[in-house]
Amino acid sequence: MEEFVLRFLIGGAVISAFALLGDVLRPKSFAGLVGAAPSIALATMGMTIARHGKEYAAIEARSMVLGATAFSVYAYLVSRALVRYRRSTMATTLVLMPVWLGVSLGLCWILLLR
Repeated sequence: MEEFVLRFLIGGAVISAFALLGDVLRPKSFAGLVGAAPSIALATMGMTIARHGKEYAAIEARSMVLGATAFSVYAYLVSRALVRYRRSTMATTLVLMPVWLGVSLGLCWILLLR
């Protein structure tokens, strides 16, 4: 339980720092662009290194990269579908959600074959 509280506090502090930086810099969307996920990932990686060591953290980091790659594919397809078909945002994101899962599992499977 304390690990989740620590992640929350570290992530919140980093997000707040990016929000303050985003208020100072232009465009204002800077804070939202780089705020949440990277800060939570950094907090998680720091705690993983402290608790389990560098080797375990390297495996976790690789998993994060695969998940981020799968998300990028998903986000690209969602944006293309929204522009091309002009459907509901909610429906488009839900219908394409299996793409994210499929790409994630596919990348993991390819990695395990090595």
